[in-house]
Amino acid sequence: MKLSIVQLDGIENSLKRAISDQILNLEKSLIVLATASSASPFIGLFGTVWGIMGAFRAIGVQGAGSIDAVAPGIAEALITTAAGLAVAIPAMIAYNYLVDRIKAMTSEMDSFASEYISIVEKLYMRD
Repeated sequence: MKLSIVQLDGIENSLKRAISDQILNLEKSLIVLATASSASPFIGLFGTVWGIMGAFRAIGVQGAGSIDAVAPGIAEALITTAAGLAVAIPAMIAYNYLVDRIKAMTSEMDSFASEYISIVEKLYMRD
């Protein structure tokens, strides 16, 4: 059985489309990690500002900058900063790891498709 150039192009296009679909499927959930890793530090920073504002408010109410006045606000600030980093750092590591794995898988799929087309050409495009 001999394949025409049009049929071979159709096979190649089908492989490319399947690879593209798989890459899109793999990448679609990465947005969650990307958002978490970039937004979490800002949420933590907002909490830090909120906690420091609370500390200043306590200083204003008590009229003095004692540890009793500022400790709760500073503690809130540190906790929200730590929480923001506790989300952002693992999310960034996971994102980078998965992007690297997707690139490797893409390369493997492209190599397979090229090798498959080469085999099909050799077997079914002979004169």
